[in-house]
Formats: sequence, C-alpha cells, structure tokens
Amino acid sequence: MTEIEADPALPIIRISRDFRATPAQLLRAHTDPAVFVRWIGPDSLDNRIDYWDARTGGRWRFVSSRAGEEFAFHGSFHEIRPDRIVQTFTWEGDPDGVSLQTLRFADLGDGRTRLLTQSLVESFESRDAWLKSGMEVGLNEGYAALDGMLTDGAV
Repeated sequence: MTEIEADPALPIIRISRDFRATPAQLLRAHTDPAVFVRWIGPDSLDNRIDYWDARTGGRWRFVSSRAGEEFAFHGSFHEIRPDRIVQTFTWEGDPDGVSLQTLRFADLGDGRTRLLTQSLVESFESRDAWLKSGMEVGLNEGYAALDGMLTDGAV
C-alpha cells in the first residue's frame, strides 16, 4: 500500500511504499530508462523516453500520452547513490512548478525495501494542486506495475 502524506508545516509531500525487492532493484527501476518507461503510471498513459542520462549531474525527459494528448516531464539527477536519488521533477504544463525530490531505498532485510520519497515544492498551493491532480492513481497503478515486473523478474 502506498502512503501519501502532506507535511502540515512545509510544502512537502512524503510517500512511502514497501516492495519485495532489493535496494539495487529499486534503484534500477528508477534509473534504467527501459525499465522506468514500463511501470511509470497511470495505466491509461503510454510513455516514451526522450532522453535519459541517469548519473549524478545527468538529465532526463519523458512524455506520457493518451488519445492524442501529451504530458511531458523533465528534470535533472542531482545525485545518484545506491541508497538514494536526489532529482528535480517538472511537469512542463507548469514549468514554474519545480519539485526537489529525494528517493531513499531502505533495506528492510528478507528481500524487502521501503521506498521513501520526499517532494519539496514552492508553495502550499502547488503542493495541494499536486495532491488533487490524481497523482495517487498514477502512483498506485505505477507501483502495482512495478510490483508485477519485480515478481516476473523483469527488474
């Protein structure tokens, strides 16, 4: 189950989800474009990678589409380590709405890892707009697809 929490004191969204996977598998799921493009949600969207340079200092861009409508996202990888990724994330429909994201991979033992994500945005209004955007559906459907890929050995 994906837990999504809005910080009451700061414009931050915190997300937590446990996976039956190693930290290395979750790192690969977030840095290998051929894997990432297959699970990023929601299910109703088709995705393509425009560019992807998964290294500290690299940048990325992907486009999601549905019925002729496109939604593009881009950012840069500030830091990639085995236990965390720090990156920016921007939906191009709101180019001023840059998020600073930190993803942590916490090894729980027994082949399980907790993914902890923190997204800092500019304002409470921006944070609340993200929460009302349907992001929960995309997260849950995407993570369910990732669970399936992990179970099938695709990651």
